[in-house]
Amino acid sequence: MYHFSGSVAQQAAGSTRLLEPQGREGRSTDQDAMLFQRCTWCGTAMYHRLLCPVCQGSDLRTERSAGFGTVRHSTVLHRNTPAARNVSLIEMAEGFVVRGRVMGPPIGVHSGDRVRLSTAEDPVRGEPVFQLVDEPLRAWT
Repeated sequence: MYHFSGSVAQQAAGSTRLLEPQGREGRSTDQDAMLFQRCTWCGTAMYHRLLCPVCQGSDLRTERSAGFGTVRHSTVLHRNTPAARNVSLIEMAEGFVVRGRVMGPPIGVHSGDRVRLSTAEDPVRGEPVFQLVDEPLRAWT
């Protein structure tokens, strides 16, 4: 007969904190770092996954992102907030895609803009916050 072991569930629950790694004192060691997983079998980078989306492997190692990426898609939302805000899909330099917010005017964020991580976790929405690296050259907009 199979008996559920609570210790296995507790070990798994402790290893899923990706944005705030815990130091020896129980405090986060680097609050502005974004951590992601990489599959040890096929090398695919992913964000907040339990299994690799390519090979379905569960042997994932945690790595630290450099924090630079490119906006792949951005949209402006007007609901549930007093002002408009943007939601963007950011392709990070390591190869994974994350949903986050880019600081600045929502209408000024476009696909192809380069961004860097500003805050690993927004206190209100719990998603990463990015800022534009440089002003894009747009002659016709």
